[in-house]
Amino acid sequence: MSKQYQAIVVGAGPAGSSAALTMARAGLDVALVERGTFPGEKNMFGGILHRMTSIEELMPDFWTKAPLERHIAKKGTTFMTAEASFNVQHETTNFDRAPYNGYTVFRPRFDRWLAEEAVKAGATLITRSTVDDLIYKNDRIAGVSILGRTGQIKAPVVIAADGVLSFTAQKAGLRRPKFNADQMAVGVKALIDMPREMIDDRFGLVRDQGFANEFVGCTGGVRGGGFLYTNYDSLSIGLVFHLASLRTSGKTPYDLLNEFMEQPQVAKLVRGGRLQEYSAHVIPEGGYNMIPELAGNGILVAGDAAALCNATGVNLEGINLASHSGILAGKTVIEAHQQQDFSLKTLKRYKERLDLSWVMKDLKGFRNAPKMLHIERIYNEYPELVCSMMEHIYRIDGTPKMSIPKLILREVKERVGLKNAISDALTAWRAL
Repeated sequence: MSKQYQAIVVGAGPAGSSAALTMARAGLDVALVERGTFPGEKNMFGGILHRMTSIEELMPDFWTKAPLERHIAKKGTTFMTAEASFNVQHETTNFDRAPYNGYTVFRPRFDRWLAEEAVKAGATLITRSTVDDLIYKNDRIAGVSILGRTGQIKAPVVIAADGVLSFTAQKAGLRRPKFNADQMAVGVKALIDMPREMIDDRFGLVRDQGFANEFVGCTGGVRGGGFLYTNYDSLSIGLVFHLASLRTSGKTPYDLLNEFMEQPQVAKLVRGGRLQEYSAHVIPEGGYNMIPELAGNGILVAGDAAALCNATGVNLEGINLASHSGILAGKTVIEAHQQQDFSLKTLKRYKERLDLSWVMKDLKGFRNAPKMLHIERIYNEYPELVCSMMEHIYRIDGTPKMSIPKLILREVKERVGLKNAISDALTAWRAL
C-alpha cells in the first residue's frame, strides 16, 4: 500500500521543517518524515540560534512564539593552559535589544515546535520512520520506502534534510559514499542543571540575558575548542573536535570533556550545578569545499545534508543556514509544481537561489577558514603564548619591565618560532 503526496521531506530538523512549512503554506500536500519518536529527539546542540531573518518572513512574530532560552548579551573567548587563562569579552547594548542577535535553545523543544508549525500549515508529520531506499520512475526519484514498513510514500520530488551523514543524498548519488574525516567534527556536550539565580549572579546577567563563551587550548592537543552557553536554568558546556585529529590522538571525547570541566578555570563556572546528561553529534566543518551536488532529477538537498555549516573559528552557524536553505528548497518545489516539471532543469533553480543568498556568499567568502583551523599550534602554543605574555605584563617583581613589542617578539620566538608565526599569520589572513 502506498500514499501519494506532492512533496516528501526527509528529516524534521530546521531545514526539513522550514521546507515543509514553506510548501504547506503554499497549499502543497507535504509529508515530513522523521526517524525519531519526535522531531529533535536525536539532536545534540550546544550552541546559539542566530537570528533567522528567513523564518521571520514566514512568521513575523517568530521570536515571541518559538521556545527560546536566553538571548545572547555577552560573548567571550578564553585562551587556556593548564595553569592560566586569558579572557576577552564583548558586551554591547546592540546585543540587548529586539530583534536579538541570537538565543540559546534546546533542539528537542525547538525542532518539535517548528515541525508542529509545519503541521498546523497542513504538512503530515510521519515519525519513527527511517528511509531505507529511494523509489525511481523513469530514471527520476519518485518517493521513498520506509524501513520495517510495508508500502511506500510517493511524490514527484524529495528534499533530503536528514543530516550530515544523509543516507538520502548518498543513495541519490549526490555525495560521496564515504565522508572525509578532515572535513568533519564531533561535538560532545554536558548539560548542567543550575538555579537561574546562580547563573545570573555568576555570569553577571539580568532578566533574560545570556552569555556565550568559547575556549581555546582546552582540548589536550586535539584540534578543536570548547564552549559554554547559559540557558534559563542550566549550562550547556562541551567540546568540538576535528574528527581526523581526534582519531589519530587515541583519546576519547568524553575523557577530554571531563578533563575540561575539571580545569580550575572551568570548574569554578560549573560549581554548584548537577550533571543531567551527555550527548554527541557529528558536524560538517569543511564549509564551502565539501558541499555536495544540491539537486538532481526529483531531489534537492538542504541543511547539514548539504554541509551548510559555517565554522570560521569565530562563530559556528548552522541552524540559520539550514532553515534558509529549507525555505529556498521549498520555494523551488512550489515553482516546480507550477511548471509541472521536477527535472534537474527546473530544480537546479534551488542552487541558483542559494548562490544569490547570504548563505552561499558567507560560505564562499570563508571557504578557506577550515585551513586556518588545521593550524596545530592554535591549540597549544598560541594559548600558552597569550597567557605567558599577559602574566609578564601584569607581574610586579621589582625588576624592569620589557617593552610590549620586545615581549611579544620574545614570546613568539620562544614558544612558536618566528617563521612558524609568519606562516600561520599568512594562512589565517588568506582564510579570513
